[in-house]
Amino acid sequence: MRVVVIGTGTLGSALAEALYEAEHEVVRVSRSGDEKADVTDRASLDDLFTRIGTFDAVACAAGDVFPGPLVDSTDDQWRDSLRSKGMGQIDAVRSALPYIADGGSFTLVSGILGDEVTRAMTIGATVNGLVESFVRAAATELPRGLRINCVSPTVLVESPQYYPYFPGFVPVPARDVALAYLRLMSNPYNGEIVRLHRVG
Repeated sequence: MRVVVIGTGTLGSALAEALYEAEHEVVRVSRSGDEKADVTDRASLDDLFTRIGTFDAVACAAGDVFPGPLVDSTDDQWRDSLRSKGMGQIDAVRSALPYIADGGSFTLVSGILGDEVTRAMTIGATVNGLVESFVRAAATELPRGLRINCVSPTVLVESPQYYPYFPGFVPVPARDVALAYLRLMSNPYNGEIVRLHRVG
C-alpha cells in the first residue's frame, strides 16, 4: 500500500515506522515536512491530494484539542479544537475522496475522552464524539468499496506531559496504537472504532 500519514508527532512517527516495517510506502505529511498540509486549512488539503499522485490509504495522526474547564472555556478553545481534530480529519477525508484508489481506506483518531470522564475535558469529549459519529455514518456512504475506521487510544506512554489530565488511567505505547492503524488498513474493517484504553 501507499499510505498518506498526516502528522509527524509521536503517534505519526510510530505509525510510519510500523508501516515501513510492514513494507508499505509512506507519504509523511505535516505543516513543515516534505509534503506540507495543514488540517485546519481545507485548501491546503485539497492541494496535497491533487499533487501527491495515487495512494491507497489515508491515516490521520494529527489534530489538537485544547483542554480547559467548561465554565472557563473560550470561543477560541472550542473553535480551534473543532477545526483541528474535528473538521481537520473530516476535511482530510473529503479532500482525499476524489483521488484515493478504489477499495482504499481512511483511518482517523479519536480518544478515550469519548468514553471516560476526566476533569476539564468536555471539549475533548465533544470532538472525539464528533469524529466517531462521522466514521460510523460515512462508512455507510463511501463509494467504490472505500472503508473508514477510527482508532481511540488513551494517553500515550511517550507523552507524560498529559498524564495529569488522565489520573488513574493506564498509558498505552504509541506502537500499540500504530499497530491498530495497520490492522484497520490491512483488513476488511469498515465503520469500526478500535479502543486501546482501560482504567487502572
